[in-house]
Amino acid sequence: MARGSSGIVAGLTAAALAVVGFLAYQASANAPDSVAVPKPKVSSSAPAAGHDKPKEKKKSPPALPAGSGTGKRVVYALGDRQVWLVDEAGKVTRTFEVMPSALNPLPGKYLVGTRSGPAGKGSDGVTIEHVVRFAMVDGVSVGFSAAVDGSMESPDPSLKTGGVRMSRADGDAVWEFATVRTPVVVVP
Repeated sequence: MARGSSGIVAGLTAAALAVVGFLAYQASANAPDSVAVPKPKVSSSAPAAGHDKPKEKKKSPPALPAGSGTGKRVVYALGDRQVWLVDEAGKVTRTFEVMPSALNPLPGKYLVGTRSGPAGKGSDGVTIEHVVRFAMVDGVSVGFSAAVDGSMESPDPSLKTGGVRMSRADGDAVWEFATVRTPVVVVP
């Protein structure tokens, strides 16, 4: 009887695994876009049924602002929430979006004054890394930083915070590029 029971158990186990696999497949196929594995897009010249217009293409980053200086510099556009890293020859080596701080410096030219690399707490209590400070506003240091958890939340306007947040990869790039005394040009 023991031999017959092990065959039944093995058969039931195999059936249970098949059901679990099928249910997992169904769940992934019906998951919301926020958690589902991206599905390949189907190319079509006509809009799909139920859609008025095709999806907008991701727009390219704005051009480097005119009048933002010459030579090696970091350019920070407050209105566009965009940063450009510009080399000595005036070539943009990287550009990316940022989340502005609650306190913004006035447009003008600043210099990187201090930097701190290891993770620490920002003025908003978020753990940050690669802080590159370049201005003071109302007694608060303003600088670029990246949240260790990758977040780029809008700052609480009731707090006096000076962290201009970016992705960790962009934070690494700013850290490598913007050493002490590197110009930072803030434009409207």
